[in-house]
Amino acid sequence: MPIPIISQVKQALSRLHPDEIRSQAERPLRILLVADHHSAYAAMEDWLLPASVSTERRMQVSQLLVRECDPGTSGKFHLVFHERGALPPESWVSGRDAFAFDPLHPERLVKAVLTGREEYSLPLARLFPPFREAVVDRAISKTSKENALFSLVTALPNIVPSLAELPWAVGEFASDTAVLTANQIHMAFLLAAASGRAVGFREQRSEIGSIVAGAWGWRTVARQLAGKVPFGGGLIPKAAIAFAGTYVAGLTLERIYRIGYGLSPQERAEAYEEALARGKAVATALLKRLRGGDEAGR
Repeated sequence: MPIPIISQVKQALSRLHPDEIRSQAERPLRILLVADHHSAYAAMEDWLLPASVSTERRMQVSQLLVRECDPGTSGKFHLVFHERGALPPESWVSGRDAFAFDPLHPERLVKAVLTGREEYSLPLARLFPPFREAVVDRAISKTSKENALFSLVTALPNIVPSLAELPWAVGEFASDTAVLTANQIHMAFLLAAASGRAVGFREQRSEIGSIVAGAWGWRTVARQLAGKVPFGGGLIPKAAIAFAGTYVAGLTLERIYRIGYGLSPQERAEAYEEALARGKAVATALLKRLRGGDEAGR
C-alpha cells in the first residue's frame, strides 16, 4: 500500500475512539421483569439467557434481571420487559422504556427495544444473545451502506448528503480508501463490543491488520471499474464493491467473535457474490436518491 494512503488511513483512524464504544457497551443495565405466573418469568429468562450460555455466565448476568414478584425489589431499573397482556408498572411507558414479551414472537421485543432505546443496544447485545444477532446485523448493514454512500459521493462532487447520513466530512480525506477502511475498523469495534470481546486498537490488532490488508485489493478493483463516469456507468460497481467488501468483512468478524474462526475461502466467495448483488441494489437506490435531491436543489 503506497505511503500516502497509509498516512491517510492513520489520519482517519485518529478519529476513531474505541474507548467510547467500550464504555457504551459496559454501561449499567438493570431490567425489571413483570409477569403474572412463574412460567412466564421463566420463559423470559430462558429466552434472554438460553442454554448456550455457560452456567457461570448465566449466574453473573441473571443478577441484572429482577422479577417484580421478588421480595425487596428496589433500586433503579433501566428497562421493563413485561408479559404480553400485562401492564407495565406505573410511570413506565410502553414503547419507551417498557416492552412486551410475546413467547411466540420474541423478535418483536428485540426490534421494539432497539428502535425505542437504541442507546442500550450494545450493553443488551453484550449481555443477551437474542439481542446480539440483531445488533451485529444492524451494524454490518449500516456500515456497508455508509461505505457505499461515501463511495458514490466521492465520485459525485456536486452532491453532498446530510452528515446525518454520512458520518464523515466529504472531501476531508484525499483517499476514499482511508475513510472506508476506518469505517470498517469502527465496525470491528462495534462487533467486538456487541459480542462481549475486548475492544481497542491493540486488543483487535489482528482483525485490524486483516481489514487494512484487504482494503488494498478491493480498492484496486473498484478503481478499475469506476471513476467519474457520466450517468453512473461506473458508480454502481464502485459503490457495490465498497458495500460487498464491508459486508463480508463484517460477516468474517462476526464468525470470529462467535466461534473463534472466520469464513472459509468458499464461504467468503459465496458471501461476496451475494453481497455484491445486494450492494448493486443498495447503490442504485442511493444514487437515485442522491441525484433526486441534487435536482430538487437546483
